[in-house]
Amino acid sequence: MAAAALLLSACGLADSRTPLPLPDFLRAKPSDPPPPEPPPDVRRLVRERLDSVFVAQSSPQKVQVSEPHHELRGLGWTACVKAELTSATGKPLGEEIYRIAINSGVIVDRRRAEPADSCASETYQPI
Repeated sequence: MAAAALLLSACGLADSRTPLPLPDFLRAKPSDPPPPEPPPDVRRLVRERLDSVFVAQSSPQKVQVSEPHHELRGLGWTACVKAELTSATGKPLGEEIYRIAINSGVIVDRRRAEPADSCASETYQPI
């Protein structure tokens, strides 16, 4: 009985990478990656959560967004957002472009766009 318990307990440890000579039906199956989420409505997200992209004191004007793109690594999306901004003292800063990260329909990160983000070559639509 002890030998049977030992053999059965080893089944739980076996997976597809185990070097033990176990039949396929005893090996743990690798899980499929989750399906990618559908493209987000970037215009609506930015319009509804403008404060998650720009500081309120910057008075963003002429806000425009690009189409979303799948992240290179991960299941989320990225998009570019540009707007005319003003400094805290009221001085115009000009146009600034940000790259936003979207996961599960929520803007989870934003940062100033860099040349590697390709935001300069994007087509934009007003929100």
